[in-house]
Formats: sequence, structure tokens, C-alpha cells
Amino acid sequence: MNKILVTGAAGYIGSHTCVELLSSGYEIVAVDDFRNSKLEVVSRIKELAGKDFRFVQADAADVAALRAAFEGETISAVIHFAGLKAVGESVEKPLEYYRNNLNTTMVVLDCMERYGVKRIVFSSSATVYGIPETVPIAEDARLTCTNPYGWTKYMNEQILRDQANAQKDFSVVLLRYFNPIGAHESGLIGDDPKGIPNNLLPYITQVASGRREFLNVLGKDHPTPEATAVKYKIQMTDLVYGHSSAMEDAAGHTGAEAINLGTGRGYSVLDVVKTYERVSGVRIPYKIAPRRHGDIAECYADSAKARRLLGWRAERTLDDMCLSAHNWQTKNPAGYL
Repeated sequence: MNKILVTGAAGYIGSHTCVELLSSGYEIVAVDDFRNSKLEVVSRIKELAGKDFRFVQADAADVAALRAAFEGETISAVIHFAGLKAVGESVEKPLEYYRNNLNTTMVVLDCMERYGVKRIVFSSSATVYGIPETVPIAEDARLTCTNPYGWTKYMNEQILRDQANAQKDFSVVLLRYFNPIGAHESGLIGDDPKGIPNNLLPYITQVASGRREFLNVLGKDHPTPEATAVKYKIQMTDLVYGHSSAMEDAAGHTGAEAINLGTGRGYSVLDVVKTYERVSGVRIPYKIAPRRHGDIAECYADSAKARRLLGWRAERTLDDMCLSAHNWQTKNPAGYL
């Protein structure tokens, strides 16, 4: 039986992936310190999957704590989500982001080396492409970044590549995500950020539920048709299907492979607002605010490589994404309790 250790398991992407892994027949060891998540998520993962699993409350950057998670287990691979993830906050607290995100990956690799684990799927980001020269963006595009969060992903990718070069039997899959949104169809798990949301859709759902008065549209001076940012959106349940496929791909090769998970189509901020209003029947008042430092105007993916190597493609529409997020927020108006 394949047993996967998942860091950041109670987070937005981590929780959905844990459900998918368990439902696909994997066993897991789940690790999270609840810095950006809540204990309630763990019981909901178990409820959705209909399976129990070992959960370890620990900071993945704590060497002793993470070694304890590996100890006594036969781990076949790691999926590494743990890390700080807000673009704006990374600009304000760069040292915190570099220290946490880089140390966490190095501790994970230290544990993998100690316990003889040779496969890892890393949760990377489209931020490694910076301001793209062309869209959609393919994996061989020039890499650069516009904010510290993006640079931590870029640097982590390099750390993982170097480890794969040093250990010839080591396998890395770098999954580059493009703005995952939406929630599990059950409405039991979804995006519940602490504090003011840094991403668009959870901000919209909190306005819809009355938790916030209006949406701030960050910048209406972008060189796009509606002058708002155009980004690729991927439904969370589509995204997580890519992880079990990536685990299989990692078993079939050594070295590092970067793969975009995307649909190849971008949506503007106002596209998302209008679609949410239509599928939910709820009006979303908004105001124009200055764009954040580090944001880019247009970013969406070429996902041909994912189709070729993983047999993966995104199937959900923007309607599906918005409706699932609305379902989550309606069933959990205050988020996780």
C-alpha cells in the first residue's frame, strides 16, 4: 500500500488533496500546524473520505517534529504544500517568507533523505513566471518573479532540482498552479483564509455572505480588455486530481519535471464577479482600489504537458467554480468553527 506524507494537509489545497488521495486508495500521514487552517478540517477530511488516518500537529520546518511524523511509517512519497502563501504579505514580510518557505522544504528533504523516501510532488505556483512575455504560458517560459512569495517558489524549485541532480534515484514533480478556486462539491471543505482574504473568490463569497461590505477590485488600469487583471482559474476538484497522477508520474522517472495545471483560458476579475452574481443570485458590490505591488496583469497556462504526461485536463467551467464556492460559503457562513 502506498503511504503518502502530506505537509500543509489541513490547508485549502492540502485538504482537498487528502480527500482525493484517500478516495483513490492511498494511505496518508497528514502534517499541519494550523497556522493557516483549523483542526475541524481534519475531521471533515475523514468524513468525506470515509477513512481514518494518522494526523500529526507539527510545524514542517521543525526537524524533530517532522522526523517524528516519518518515524515508524513506510512512506513512499511526499506531497509538500506547507508554506506561507500571500503575495501582498510577502512584500511586507519578506524575511519571514524566505525563512519559513525555504527552511520548510529543506527540512522535508532532510527527513526524506534520512528515511529513504525518493519521490516528492511540490506545490509550486505560476508566480515563478513573473510577468510573462506571452500567454498562455508553457513550462519552458522564462522564469522570474515579481514578489518574495514567488521567489520562494522559484528558489524551492531550484533546491529540489539540485537534490534530484545529487541523488540520481530521486524524483521530483513541480506542479505549477494558476489560481485555484472553488470548493468540494459537498460544501464540507473550502477556502477559509484567516483575516482579510488575499485571493479573489473567498473575498467575493465573504461579501455574498455579509461578512464583508464590498469587494476591493485591485487595479483597473491593467492593459487588458476590461482593465482588470486576467488570470487563469482552476476548479479545486480538478486541481487535486492532478496530484494522484503526479504521484504515478514521479514513480516512472528520476530527476525533476515541471508541469502546469491549467485550462489555457484566463478570466478577468469582473468576469468572476459577474459569473458569481449570475449563478448565486447575489449582488456583489465592489470598489476600485490600487493594485497590489507584485501583481501582474495577465497570467494563464498552457497545459498541454499535463495532458501528455499525466492524462489530466481541467473539466469544470467558471460557473462550476463559482457555484461550488457559493455552496461552501452558504453552508459555512462563518467558515470553519
